[in-house]
Amino acid sequence: MLEQPLFGRRLKQLRTERGLSQAALAGEGMSTGYLSRLESGARQPTARAVEHLSAQLGVDASAFAEAVTDSLTRSLAIAASADSDENLVEVQRALDAGGGQDPLLRWQALWMVAQWRRRRGEHKQEGEALEELVRLGDELGLPELRSRSLTQLARCLRACGEIPRAAEAASEAHRLAREHRLPVADVAASLLALVSVESEAGRLSEARAHADELTALTEGRTDTLWAEALWTAAAVRVRQGDLTSAQKLLDRALAGFGSAENLSLWTRLRVAAARLHLQKAPPELDVAESYVEQAETSLAFVGIPALGQEVNALKAEIAFEGGRFADARTLLDRVRGADPNMTYRNRVRLDILDSRLLIIEGDEEEGLERMRRLAEQAQAASNIDLAADIWRLLAETLARSRGTSRS
Repeated sequence: MLEQPLFGRRLKQLRTERGLSQAALAGEGMSTGYLSRLESGARQPTARAVEHLSAQLGVDASAFAEAVTDSLTRSLAIAASADSDENLVEVQRALDAGGGQDPLLRWQALWMVAQWRRRRGEHKQEGEALEELVRLGDELGLPELRSRSLTQLARCLRACGEIPRAAEAASEAHRLAREHRLPVADVAASLLALVSVESEAGRLSEARAHADELTALTEGRTDTLWAEALWTAAAVRVRQGDLTSAQKLLDRALAGFGSAENLSLWTRLRVAAARLHLQKAPPELDVAESYVEQAETSLAFVGIPALGQEVNALKAEIAFEGGRFADARTLLDRVRGADPNMTYRNRVRLDILDSRLLIIEGDEEEGLERMRRLAEQAQAASNIDLAADIWRLLAETLARSRGTSRS
C-alpha cells in the first residue's frame, strides 16, 4: 500500500531526478496544486493518480513503494560510524544532489557537515549549511532544532565578523531556549553565543549580566559547558578592564578542566590565558610563553590548522611585546605564508601586528594609515570592542616607537 508521507517523498525524488517541474509532471491530467499536496504528504494518492504519474515518469507503479534509502541515508550512516573527511565529503555530495530527502534526515546531515566545516575553519561553507539548518528548523517547527541551529549560526557569523546578524540569531536562540524550557545545555549554548556577540558589539553591561546568568546556570559542573562558561565570563571582564577577576575565572577553568574531556578546548583555554597575561601592564611575557608552550604540545593531536595558526600568531605578538621585532616579523610572515584560515578577529590581529611592525620599522605613515583603516572597518561592522583595541594599540605603538627613536 502506498502510504504518506513516504509516497510524497518518493514522488518528489523521482521528479527531481528527472529535472521535471511540478507543472511538467502534472501535465494535462492533474493540477499542480494536487501534485504539490501529494508531494507534501497532505493527500493520499488514488489509483488513478498513481497510474497517471507512473506514465508521466515512465516507471512502474511499484517504483513508488521502493524504500527511500537514498545516497544521503547511506552516506550519513557511514559518516556517523566513522567521522572522516572522506565520509563527510560524501555527505556533502548527497546534500547537494537533493531529491525528495526527509527533512529531519537532511537536518541531521547538515548539522554534521556544519560541525565538520567549523573544525576545518571553513566559516563561509559552515555558514551556508547553518543558514539552511535554520530554514529547515523553522519548517519543522521543533524549538530544539531551531534554537540549536540559530546558536551555531550566531557563532559562525561572529567568527566572520558579522556582529549585528550574529546578535540577532543569538538573541532568538536564547528566547526560544527559555520560552520552550529547553535543556540547560541549550540555554547555556545560546548564552555563550549571546555573551560573546554582545561583548564584541561593546554592549558590556548586557554581556556581563548574561555572563553571570551563564555561570550560575553551569555552577557545579566540570564539563565542556562549564569551562566555556568560565572562559566566556572571563573574556567579558577582560573587556571591562577587570583583569584580576578575569584571571580568577580562567584559572578555575584551567585547573578543573582536563585535556581528556576536550583537547581542543583545553588548548584554547591556554591560548586565552596567554593572551590575558599579554594584555597586562606590563605584559607578563614569561607566563604567556609558558601557556603557549603548553598549547603547542597538543596541536599535533588536535588537528585544527586554524588553531595552530592562532598559536603562532600569538607567539609573534609575544615576540613584539618583548622587543624582539625581527622574530615577530619572521613569525608573522610564516603564519601569513600558510594562507591562514582564521576567524575575522584573528585575521585582523595579524593585520594589526603587521601595521605595528611597520611603525616600529620606520614606516610610521603607512602603519598608521593601515591601523586607522582597520579601526574604521571594525567600527563599521559594529565590532566596537575590536575597534577600541586597535586605537589603544595604535597609541601604545606610536609612544613606543617615538620613545625608542628619541633614546
